[in-house]
Amino acid sequence: TECVLEPLSLPENPGGVAAVESSPYVPCIFCKECYLLAEQNHLLKHMIIEHKLVIADVKLVADFRRYILYWKKRFAEQPITDFCSVIKTNSEAPLEEQDNYFLLCDVLPEDRLLREQLQQKRLREILEQQQQERYDTNFHSTCMFCDQEFTGNRSVLLNHMAREHAFNIGLPDNIVNCYEFLAVLQEKLNNLQCLYCEKVFRDKNTLKDHMRKKQHRRINAKNKEYDKFYVINYLEFGKSWEEVQSEDDRELLDNLEEDWSDWEEHPVCAVCLFCEQQADTTEKLYLHMQKSHGFDFPKIKSEHGLNFYQQIKLVNFIRREIHHCRCYICQEKFQSKGGLISHMEETKHITFLPIRSTWDQPQ
Repeated sequence: TECVLEPLSLPENPGGVAAVESSPYVPCIFCKECYLLAEQNHLLKHMIIEHKLVIADVKLVADFRRYILYWKKRFAEQPITDFCSVIKTNSEAPLEEQDNYFLLCDVLPEDRLLREQLQQKRLREILEQQQQERYDTNFHSTCMFCDQEFTGNRSVLLNHMAREHAFNIGLPDNIVNCYEFLAVLQEKLNNLQCLYCEKVFRDKNTLKDHMRKKQHRRINAKNKEYDKFYVINYLEFGKSWEEVQSEDDRELLDNLEEDWSDWEEHPVCAVCLFCEQQADTTEKLYLHMQKSHGFDFPKIKSEHGLNFYQQIKLVNFIRREIHHCRCYICQEKFQSKGGLISHMEETKHITFLPIRSTWDQPQ
């Protein structure tokens, strides 16, 4: 199969993008059958039984509906064998007992590129949503354990529940679609269901005693319903929110009476982008980079209006280029980091912002 050299055109309905995203139905790639998006397994089963099509690693497809619509259009343009591997079943049996199945997977460059583009699109949307929630000061919600109201930023409520009720769903910055997440948890409690073992109890007091005594004030690690509320699930396939939660700076509090008096903070050091200089605050490091290298990060951030995620992308990009001993302005490569830094300081390349298209990317 030849590599795809042109950008893929993601499908849209006559009604535009909104129509594609708002429709609850997904059509079969081959026929007029339609299934609810929430019941995609029924569609996959239909395509296997009726049309002999198997789609590999469906759970890794970021936007199932757009994926199906794309291939519905392509299969109408060219034969299925141009895209799919053919799997012959019962190959040693008589011809009438043999069956040909078609495998659609990311070994095909076009399929791999489509999957990557769908993931990047979803990642951009999730990061924009997370960024909006991160700085939202109009948040308003009630604690599900003590009915105390909280306004301002979502972190106030999440930190309160972790600190006062030993209920920790992770650091605020790891969470996205926070309102929906809290609503899902509240509904379970309203239905008298334990959030951890998911057993249903006869009344609220029995549920509260159970969650306290059994130390079940946490969420069920096996419940995939929560995956959509953790940013990591959009960044890195195969890594669950449970692993993120275990990596949090703040450990789960299993005991309401846990003593924090022995808590000691370890000094955190920030490292210069261009040399080994370290500082215990970013302000000191900014001053060092400005005086020693001519790189004024606060000025660049301000002049170009870089948001939180753009700053992270820029820093990661610069670190990568410096690690590869490559000037991020002219792309000249050097034998050593010292040679690169000397070049960048002499040419003043170190003072410029790299071209946005090179660093403002999800990866």
